[in-house]
Amino acid sequence: MPKVLFVNDQSGSSLSASHFNDVTDVIEVASTSGAVELLAQHQFDALVICNAQVQGQSLQHYLHNEAVLDCVPLGVALLDATQCILNANQRLTGWLKQSNLGGLNFLECLGEFSVYGQEPNPLKLVLTARAACSATIQIGERYYLLYVTPILNEEGECYQMVATLRDATKEIIQKQKFEALHRAGAELTDLRPEEIYQMGFSERIELLIDNIHHYTKDLLNFDVVEIRVLNAESLELKPLLSVGMDSGITSRILYAKKEGNGVTGFVAATGKSYLCEDTTEDELYLDGLVGAKSALTVPLKYHDEIVGTFNVESPVVNRFSADDLIFLESFANYIAIALNTLELLNAQRTNATLESVVAIREAVGTPVDEILNHTVQLMASFDTLDPKLAERLEVIAEKARAIKSAICQVGEGMAPADSVPGCVKTEVTTSLKNKSVLVIDSDADVRLSAHKLLERQGCVVETAHTGNEALMMVRAASRRQNYHAIIADIRLPDIKGYDLLVMLKEFYPSPPLVLMTGFGYDPAHTLPKAREAGLRANAILYKPFKLEQVLAILDATVTAP
Repeated sequence: MPKVLFVNDQSGSSLSASHFNDVTDVIEVASTSGAVELLAQHQFDALVICNAQVQGQSLQHYLHNEAVLDCVPLGVALLDATQCILNANQRLTGWLKQSNLGGLNFLECLGEFSVYGQEPNPLKLVLTARAACSATIQIGERYYLLYVTPILNEEGECYQMVATLRDATKEIIQKQKFEALHRAGAELTDLRPEEIYQMGFSERIELLIDNIHHYTKDLLNFDVVEIRVLNAESLELKPLLSVGMDSGITSRILYAKKEGNGVTGFVAATGKSYLCEDTTEDELYLDGLVGAKSALTVPLKYHDEIVGTFNVESPVVNRFSADDLIFLESFANYIAIALNTLELLNAQRTNATLESVVAIREAVGTPVDEILNHTVQLMASFDTLDPKLAERLEVIAEKARAIKSAICQVGEGMAPADSVPGCVKTEVTTSLKNKSVLVIDSDADVRLSAHKLLERQGCVVETAHTGNEALMMVRAASRRQNYHAIIADIRLPDIKGYDLLVMLKEFYPSPPLVLMTGFGYDPAHTLPKAREAGLRANAILYKPFKLEQVLAILDATVTAP
């Protein structure tokens, strides 16, 4: 809806606001002083002045009253239809460096200027559009908002114009700075496919640090910078970037706490930015830059979660303004996004590595077990074995076990525990780390599941199909190191659970046996007999069982005296 300013001093004019149709938003004022005040505060599509004696003279007279008009923070000029200046206030004459603008062409007085952006020249457009037009223009190093409002006669023709200039230099420079920060932020978060595959995590971090330093210095003009990253578990704020800070201060251990950890700790704990105007009078401030007099610290946030802090300092009191705070917070958002992107890439890389290691374990685990099984059977099949052949078979068995160990070590090296995000880490039962477990079951799926579940807990898993096969594995293992736990199905094809327990006593004073069973009928009364023969308390797994149950029973088994 068009917005019209209607000036009517009620001096006998036949035109009133009622003459406008219902689709026009009309604001009526009774004085030219009120009209100028509204023009300075709001934008209108048209200005209509009604005066029975001399149209426009009252406004022109008001424009000539410099004492009043100079209070308006605008350059104001009344133009005729040919764009010649009828009157102008002193602010405009000062901006255009002219003592008297009367009778001069407004465009010529502006001198060499350019329209900022894609907007058309409002002085040319207003005559044909008969509506208010605006554009941002640049004169030298300064920017102005040029707003031109047509003055229409009773026939609706534009015979005069009110041109206002508002200094918009600060706004435009801020806009340009924000645009530059946006481009810089986009550059921080832009990772091309070739960079992802060709660069390691530490190299990407170094590149990010270099870019942050570059943009902070060139765009924000900050020379003393410190960025710390928050460890969500320990709340420690670890230095990521430090420029211009005292080395001893940089190495200081800080935590995300409101007290005792300076401004940085306070900002990380509260998530609120902090402007320290004078460090000598701020009890929260801890020394950073030698001779620092002011500091500004903002949080690094990602989805409202604090991930770190961004701190700048200066040897000048009150160096940082509200605008600096806005710019620093804006840039900090991009840094937080970039850090999160790198964390996601690292997590994805770690996850892919873990999946690869698990897949290799699954593919290799069963065949290696088969090699072990055949080897120990060969060793047990002869009453007397040539020493050299026995030695060779021992080497084969050890090499088979070494394959499993090598896969575990490579996996831990490629995806160390500290590289796995805390939110997705698998809880590991520390007592099971590096413990050897023998799983005996005729079902191949059970043996495969044992590798999947227990190797993730750091166990060294070996499997056997039958009881006799398991006993040969135990006999061979006794020559090096006994198993820490043995899990066996209660109904093996050749040996019942009770019998296996008795036979294992040849190798263990108290066999670390855990029996697996369903809830079906037990005609041989294996469990009661096994308990009487010394089966450990709570050493029974009922199928189908949960991982938590397996881990709890194994933990009790490997830690039992």
